[in-house]
Amino acid sequence: MNIIPVPSAATLPVKLVPNLPWPIAERVFVIAEIGINHNGDLAVAKQLIDVAHAAGCDAVKFQKRTIDVVYSAETLSQKRESPWGSTQREQKEGLEFGEAEYDAIDAYCRQLGIDWFASAWDVGSQKFLSKYKLKYNKIASAMLTNRGVVEAVAAEKKLTFLSTGMSTIHEVDAAVEIFREHDCPFVLMHTVSTYPTAENELNLIAMETLRRRYGAAVGYSGHEASLEPSVLAALLGAVAIERHITLDRTMYGSDQSASLEPDELNALVARMRALPSLIGDGEKRVTEGEEAVARKLRYWPASDNIIAA
Repeated sequence: MNIIPVPSAATLPVKLVPNLPWPIAERVFVIAEIGINHNGDLAVAKQLIDVAHAAGCDAVKFQKRTIDVVYSAETLSQKRESPWGSTQREQKEGLEFGEAEYDAIDAYCRQLGIDWFASAWDVGSQKFLSKYKLKYNKIASAMLTNRGVVEAVAAEKKLTFLSTGMSTIHEVDAAVEIFREHDCPFVLMHTVSTYPTAENELNLIAMETLRRRYGAAVGYSGHEASLEPSVLAALLGAVAIERHITLDRTMYGSDQSASLEPDELNALVARMRALPSLIGDGEKRVTEGEEAVARKLRYWPASDNIIAA
């Protein structure tokens, strides 16, 4: 499949640092992935929203599933011990928020002034989320190859964060083609879908592969335990960074171990916001501080300089 790279500007509040050999965002769009780390507890969800808001994140993200569509009856009947019972169904239903919880989340996020959105795992869930008039959509890595979900999301024409974990380049081709057929803006999120991800598997330069192949904005969704790869991803041009967050990694849940605790999230966002001053404008200049040091260390008269005064 041949794809002609056509530049596609992301409709994010992101400007690029000027005069650089590759695009770097002046202010990376930071997404705090709450997912199902709320463990079915609205109070915990609100605490996580508070954490994201206090850290300076731009948005929080959840996950929405229709249990009987996403899982087979056989799977749901299997044994699984959890805080909600002894079957897979009880565990899945215990983690799932419904309309009352999402109404509360919508109101709470609007009150705080932080955006929220969610990744739908089935078409019905995407239709459910559409009632909230959200700014953004998300295709989870697991759903990238599901034509029904991809078509439903692309048809809404909202800026969509398109995660590419577990997918071949040809599967990404097919998803991008659908989004372009619908004229739906997107950011391609490089990710490796293991939880947590070993750092030697992160392959961050794949963001450049995606950017060149599709002429599109790229981002990074990380599942590693550390902060540095996300900072490197921003320096490599990610306009959006998504990280799972938790109140405590020892809490119940399969995603907790790949999530950032509040202090770590604060540190990551602070580093993101410091990037423009770290990068600078590229002009070679002598700072006032350097001039003072030079006066101390360059002991010879000006007449002995390589450039005469």
